[in-house]
Amino acid sequence: MTTYQVEQSPATASPVSPACPGPAAGAPPCLGSWLRLGRVFPDLRIHHAAPRTGSGWTTAAALADDPAALEAMIAFDERLGLDLYGAPTRPDVTAGFSLHRYAWPVSLAFTLPWLLERRVPVLPPSQVSVNRTTGELTARPAGFHCLPGDPAAARPDALVVPDRPALDAALRTALAEHFAPLLDSFRPAVRRGPRTLWALVTDDVVDGLWYAAGLLGEEPRAVAALEALLTGDAAAAPFVGTPGFRGTPGARARTRVSCCLYYTVRPAELCVSCPRAR
Repeated sequence: MTTYQVEQSPATASPVSPACPGPAAGAPPCLGSWLRLGRVFPDLRIHHAAPRTGSGWTTAAALADDPAALEAMIAFDERLGLDLYGAPTRPDVTAGFSLHRYAWPVSLAFTLPWLLERRVPVLPPSQVSVNRTTGELTARPAGFHCLPGDPAAARPDALVVPDRPALDAALRTALAEHFAPLLDSFRPAVRRGPRTLWALVTDDVVDGLWYAAGLLGEEPRAVAALEALLTGDAAAAPFVGTPGFRGTPGARARTRVSCCLYYTVRPAELCVSCPRAR
């Protein structure tokens, strides 16, 4: 994906609300949310499609299973670091940036349908691919969780859950099952333990949806949903901590539960959500 300034508050972004038609009747579940994202944030486009390879595409399964694919992605971020910062970044920092630039957009494939449609796609690594050069990803859900009143609940790929807490649990499970093999793959290069890596994913889940929801005019709804999703207790494991929002609508802030390590390339510039600034 392209480089996201995820520390920017959604309140400072410029929401766009074009009168665009929704997906056609009978369109795949979750597609509507992904299309809405593309209209307000064209730097990230999520296609409902099978995983792609070649021409800049990398499958999530390859990142989890093929060391060469992972090395190629980290090398991409090494070159990007030289362009952005004018000097090489530490190898572990480069790998951490690479993981972040994967997790931030990919988590939105899960969280936006959960927020906007009350649907949770089942997306194991075998069903996702990314193109870091063009800012695109493909996602073809193996199924989706939904509530009993969902118009698509009768579909053969629907996995109906009884209530909103069960849907939240389904989202945590779907995210964990997607990211667990990716974190195992990235861990030697990032040189961090499991808790730190899950903290990074937690921050990307929160910051990605918070940012996108701000563009969509849905920030209050997203804040409430994230606070219910990530409670910081055993029920939310393996995710770490809570969203920790503070402030009022339009002026909210949070402190990350992980360190993004940006200070290693810009020591004088702390992120607005930096835990080092406590």
